[in-house]
Amino acid sequence: MSRCLPLAVVLALAPGLASATPTTYAAGPGELMQRFDADGSGGVDESEYVAYLSVGFRARDTDGNGVLEGEELPPGAKPILRADNETRLRRQFARQDANANGTLDARELLAPPRG
Repeated sequence: MSRCLPLAVVLALAPGLASATPTTYAAGPGELMQRFDADGSGGVDESEYVAYLSVGFRARDTDGNGVLEGEELPPGAKPILRADNETRLRRQFARQDANANGTLDARELLAPPRG
């Protein structure tokens, strides 16, 4: 059985995901929602979720080829394709969307990952 960390913990451990110019942690749930909610709709849709959580991938992909490999990864790590990373994030989004309405509210965004 695989175990996932709550999104809030992941974000605390990965400050580079906070924004395009990562310098600070979100001050609370409201600010975190604002960072994810690019269109200001009050909810986070799948594309916003994937885009926000892909910032770290894009930052590590120094050659821009869509694959984390070689010096872009810790020693011994296997290459990671951008498409595979985005697929994983979409599955994660679907698990977080408790009411299956296609949008995460703050409660869903900050909840521990579901099954």
